Amino acid sequence: MALKNFPDSVAVITGGASGIGLATARALYAAGANIVLADLNEPGLQQAITKVREARPDSTAQVLAVTTDVRSEQQVQELMRKALDACGRIDLVVTSAGIGKGGPVDTYSGEAMQRMIDINFMGTYHCVHNALPAMRKQGSGHFVFLSSVAGKLSVPLLSAYCASKWAVRGFGSALRAEFYGTGIGVTTVYPAWVDTPMVHQEENGLDTQIEILLTPEMVAEAILQAVQEDRADLTLAPNQDIAMGLQLMQADPDLAEQVMGKSFWHRQQTT
Repeated sequence: MALKNFPDSVAVITGGASGIGLATARALYAAGANIVLADLNEPGLQQAITKVREARPDSTAQVLAVTTDVRSEQQVQELMRKALDACGRIDLVVTSAGIGKGGPVDTYSGEAMQRMIDINFMGTYHCVHNALPAMRKQGSGHFVFLSSVAGKLSVPLLSAYCASKWAVRGFGSALRAEFYGTGIGVTTVYPAWVDTPMVHQEENGLDTQIEILLTPEMVAEAILQAVQEDRADLTLAPNQDIAMGLQLMQADPDLAEQVMGKSFWHRQQTT
């Protein structure tokens, strides 16, 4: 059952202090939803409350902030409990909390890989596991998982990030089958590069030549529409090279891997 109307609904958003999470919170609040923001960045959360309310100053909907580390099941459980105590229900959960870091797999430590999986995938799992009882009781609800085009492509130097985002993709696909007939929906979002703090942090080891064509606001607007349409897949890839890669991956995954590998190999030889 699609969440057709946002007024008076309750949305829990992780990673809500910045980027796509904050933009989605602002868009939902402007549409009349009550917002529960979660993030590990406590000062950023307090600033986010003001930014969300600015999206619709005349609204009487609630905006609640809960400092949360999505790696901790106990903290996510507390997040959902506070949302229910304050608002009485949970209609939408957007799992936007995530990190990204690139680099050769040779130099990528097990600790770094575990952190990537714990935030990007296990954070999503914890949200589902702890919001689901309320949604089952209601007989309705919707999850939005932030994956990435890296959850559909084989990207050299992003093996850890790809692994975490492919995991989110598989999780969403399995849950859509498991939730069939329950009134609970799952939309998985696959954006290309988005103008967020993550892509601008040099320590993340991302390609400085990447073409950023999406803003958080563009992604947020598309998310709201996808939720209303109960879409399973929301892929946002305005970049021509990424769009071509996605098409090739769908048509011939083996060939796509070879093409991406060969292109990477040639770049390595010329640098």
